[in-house]
Order: sequence, then C-alpha cells, then structure tokens
Amino acid sequence: MKIVVDGHIPYLRGVLDAYANVEYIPAENIDNSAIKDADILIIRTPTKCTPALLSGSRCKFIMTASIGIDHIDTDYCLQHGIMWRNSPGCNAYSVAQYVLASLLLYCDKKNLTPTELTVGVVGVGNVGKAVCDYLSKVGFKLLLNDPPRAEREGSEGFVSLQEIAEQCDVITMHTPLIKEGEHPTKHLADSNFFNSLARKPLFINSARGGVVDDKALYQAKHDGKISDFVVDTWENEPNGIYVPLIDEAFIATSHIAGYSDDGKFNGSRTSVEEVAKFLGVDIEFTPNRATPQNEIIDLSNSKNVILDAVLATYNPLEDFERLKQNPANFEKLRVEYPFRREFGAYRVMGVEKEYLPILKNLGFRQ
Repeated sequence: MKIVVDGHIPYLRGVLDAYANVEYIPAENIDNSAIKDADILIIRTPTKCTPALLSGSRCKFIMTASIGIDHIDTDYCLQHGIMWRNSPGCNAYSVAQYVLASLLLYCDKKNLTPTELTVGVVGVGNVGKAVCDYLSKVGFKLLLNDPPRAEREGSEGFVSLQEIAEQCDVITMHTPLIKEGEHPTKHLADSNFFNSLARKPLFINSARGGVVDDKALYQAKHDGKISDFVVDTWENEPNGIYVPLIDEAFIATSHIAGYSDDGKFNGSRTSVEEVAKFLGVDIEFTPNRATPQNEIIDLSNSKNVILDAVLATYNPLEDFERLKQNPANFEKLRVEYPFRREFGAYRVMGVEKEYLPILKNLGFRQ
C-alpha cells in the first residue's frame, strides 16, 4: 500500500508510516508520474484531481484536507471507482476570524459600530454558520441566504438574494463553487448582481474563486456600486489572478482566510481519521500543538477593546501587505504562511466588565 501526501500539510509526517509506504511530495510536484503507483492521495486544493493527474494510476482513495472539493473531478472518480473525502468545517472558525477582523477594521475606518450594520451572509453551511456565530456576538445584524437549506428546512430565517442586495451594508460570500444543477454558484456575484445593490455595501469573498466574477467586482468598485471589497479567493488562482483587484481592495489576500494552525490541524486530523477508516485500522493522532508567543493580550489601555483583541490574534492587513509586495508569489505565500492561532489560544487581561462577556463568547480565555 502506497500513500502520496502533499508535503505542505502539517502534522502528518510519520503518522501513517507504520501502515503504508508514505511519500511526501510538495504540491507543485504532484503529477501523473508521481502518483502512478499510489493507492491513496492526501492533498490540498492546489492539486487538481482531474483525468490528467489520475489516468493510469492505481489510486482508489483521495483525501483532501480542505472544505472545498471543486479541485476534485468527482464524476471521473465515480466512473473509475475512486472514493474521495473532504474535511467539512475544518477551518470554519479560521475563516470567521478573518471575516470578523476585516469587518472590525472596516468599522474602524468608517467610524461605525457593528450594531449600525446589516450583514448579508450568502451561504450558511459550516463556514457561514461560524461567521454568523462571531458576527452576532459582537452586535452585527444578520440576514441569511441559502436556497438549498431553505428548501430542506423551510424558508423561515432565510431571505432571497434580492433582499440581501437591497437591505445589506455588508455582503459576505460563503458558498461552495457549483457550476451546474438547480443552485449553481458560478459567478453568483456578477455584473447583474452588483448593479442590483442598493446600499453600496462592503463586499467580501472568502468562499471560492469563481463564485464572484472578479472583473465585475473591479467594475463595481469603479462604478460606485460597492463602497469597498475584501477578496481572499480568486478566479484562476494561483497563477492567473486578476491583479488589478489588489490596488482597489480594502483587503486582498492569497486564499489564506482558513489558514489558521487550528484549521490546518483539524484538516489533518480528519485526513487521518478518513484514511484509517479506508484502511480498516485505528491510527493514533496526538501531535504536539504550538502556543502563540503573545498568548496573553493586555487590553488595559485599549480604546477599542474588541478590535484590539481580535487584531492581537490576527491582522489581515499584514497578509494584504505580503500579497501587494509580490502577487506573483501567490502560492508561495500560502505554503510559507506564518503561524496563526484562533481566539481560544489566547488569554485576555485588563478588560472592562462590559466587554468581557463578548470576548468570552468569542472564545478568549481570562
């Protein structure tokens, strides 16, 4: 039994070696010749599991340490007896951390408070739910759009995309990329969508490249249809991103919203669990976890407690600066992404009583 593992996935080295011949290969080197004799692949989104990769191989199981599956040709896999699994929700709260940090920075720039803004969340799966969880805890008003869920669960609690366009001061996308079927999301936010916006909202895409028409997003900013935008996922990434967006963005990053150490750990853990099921064995997964250097956040002199606490854990402007410096290194910025933890890894001190419940609800420790 041979397993080929994307060598950039953390926490996996040595875990599976007792159960198979394991080869760790950088994502950029995973090609048809590299996986010809592999029975199992453990990958990330940069590896496109298409016939060009899989044809002629003996692969029977693909595990992606990611939420999304649009990099896997599932029809081809079904036709050729290849099972696949993903890691649903593994980095949901990492993306929520990114969205919350971006929104609080926007509020600070515009001298607004969260209670003044209505946020439309488009796509309320694992990630969308996590985003709603964080945003509601700091006071943002929410409108939810998720047609598949509304059909399954009833329309109560959900609104149409048109209502989102008409009523929201912020719109944040969290749908998968679906190219066909009853509820396609390919270019869900296109020129028609942007032209329908009533309140010149802040627009955020940390879902999937292709859910948004990037050129239409650029034009919407120029035409004043949106006040600003945050973009983390891009069409044609990593090598063909629409670079003009970077100069126009409030924040632009290299598809790293979900790249907290916590999210990566969860994706690796799920990968081990699913491979263990496929092999019919029990595999222990107890790696050492690193703690942040600034584990204690002192907010004694803070004039904006929630913003300062969140930014002490993660400031997306730093990732924005890295992308601006070298957009050609899009994938390298992902592979070499610096260590980042979510709120639960931090303790706060010097917090006034009125803010402490909010920080505790977000997961900060005292």
